[in-house]
Amino acid sequence: MKLGMIVLFLLINSACTESTPVYICSSPHATRYHFRENCPGLSNCTYRKVKITLAEAKKQGKTLCHWEVDRP
Repeated sequence: MKLGMIVLFLLINSACTESTPVYICSSPHATRYHFRENCPGLSNCTYRKVKITLAEAKKQGKTLCHWEVDRP
């Protein structure tokens, strides 16, 4: 089981390059990025949803949304 999780983690990380588009909420209090524009984690965003690169999201200190962890 652990080996499977490690392999899955490596596959997801290798498939996501720094230029991969992600979505964030433009709220000053938002802390997560999302691979899907319709992610449930973005449903509470009352500000604009913005498409940026994964590199920019990480540069802003954003972390992966918990809804996206099991993303295929």
